[in-house]
Amino acid sequence: FISIKIVVNEIPPITTACLRFLITSTFLFIALKNLEPDHKLSKDLIPKLMLGGFLGITLYFCCENTGIKLTTASNASLITSLVPILAIGLDIIFFKSKISFTKIIGIIIALIGTYLIITASGNIDFSSDNFKGNMFMIGAMSSWAFYTILNKFLQNKHSALFLVTYQTIFGSLFLIPLSLLEFNSWHSFSLLVFMNILFLSILCSALGYFLYSFALKNLDVTITTIYLNLTPIIGIISGYLILNESILPLQLLGGLLVILSIYIANR
Repeated sequence: FISIKIVVNEIPPITTACLRFLITSTFLFIALKNLEPDHKLSKDLIPKLMLGGFLGITLYFCCENTGIKLTTASNASLITSLVPILAIGLDIIFFKSKISFTKIIGIIIALIGTYLIITASGNIDFSSDNFKGNMFMIGAMSSWAFYTILNKFLQNKHSALFLVTYQTIFGSLFLIPLSLLEFNSWHSFSLLVFMNILFLSILCSALGYFLYSFALKNLDVTITTIYLNLTPIIGIISGYLILNESILPLQLLGGLLVILSIYIANR
């Protein structure tokens, strides 16, 4: 969230996503060609990969980048905790999956921990632009939940790298015409912003999406998505180290609860 905040202050949100994922697509495609040179992209798979790219790249980051620009980082982090609930609900609907009592307890503890992390300062603001930003964030989290379920359908027949590469390429192509809507807001940007775009492209997207898909293939939806509740913890630590923000005792307690929830969900 900190890197996105830095970038969208100088580059419009959809253009930010477009630049980010054009770079990501390049890195992933080179990796796929070298690591899986015999891969084949069948015609019947293209619509599914396009849908995955639209949900997990285009729609998700149009909503998230716009949301982060309008709302506070705390609100954005709080709304991220909706993903496990949405994804688990969809998993039960589409896959008839059963969730154990232990995992339910883990989810509840994670939500309590996340709530403490975000509300510790008592400065949650859901008014005006913040409210619009929150709605965009909810849209992003809903899109990510559907993306997670779609990939669960596809993961048995295809590698994580294959899925992520082509979904990212299609998602990037969808972003190009949308970014043109922000043409009047285009201008030169700083070296700091450029470095943050590279960080978001290579580490957060190329590596992050691959690891998420790999985890989804080897773990169930509940365990995979509950790890997303680490986002507020990482955000607070980053804010402390990079922006010199203070860490409150309740936030530390919330962080410990999130870590405990992950331990419980994995039992």
